[in-house]
Amino acid sequence: MKQSLMILSGGMDSVTMLHDFKWAIGMAVTFTYGANSNPREIQWARYHCRQLGIELVEIDLSFIGRHFNSSLLQGADAIPEGTYSDDNIRSTVVPFRNGIMLSVAAGLAESRGMKRIMIANHAGDHSIYPDCRPEFIQSMAQAIGEGTYVPIEVFAPYTHLTKVEIAERGKKLGIDYSQTYSCYKGGEIHCGKCATCIERRHAIAAAGITDPTVYRD
Repeated sequence: MKQSLMILSGGMDSVTMLHDFKWAIGMAVTFTYGANSNPREIQWARYHCRQLGIELVEIDLSFIGRHFNSSLLQGADAIPEGTYSDDNIRSTVVPFRNGIMLSVAAGLAESRGMKRIMIANHAGDHSIYPDCRPEFIQSMAQAIGEGTYVPIEVFAPYTHLTKVEIAERGKKLGIDYSQTYSCYKGGEIHCGKCATCIERRHAIAAAGITDPTVYRD
């Protein structure tokens, strides 16, 4: 039965998970919070939910953009270039973003009678984003289970997968990755130089996929 609520961004990872687990997902939720990439991502979140016949709920968390400190919220020029191993990429952390999203998703899931929340964090996120690490997801899962009348489960099946392994799943599923968006700068086309563009390029190539993404550089 479709009793899972999925947090969906419109990026590679969450779109892959949406297709991978479409048989279990009854609805999806996407959040706008002031990130440069939000307008581009949300169009693909809408697209894939329409394609799969999955209800999409859109929730405004614009207080994050107004009050939190992150280069991801400060315009394209604030985004550093380089890989996730570079120290400057830490500026892209949006403080406690996944904690906030999981909390809101828990309230929505309980209101809609869903039994499970799904999130597409993966192993490539662990070094830079503390709210993507297994320990954090486990702690949030315990808190959400304790804080809901019918305990809601948090299911994060990609936690220990690399981006390459996710792209390999996408290849098997036949996903067209031109119908996803990843760039931190948020331009009409991917910049090709920010950490998420670099990771995207590598994963798609390593999975043996001809990259359909248009990059500026």
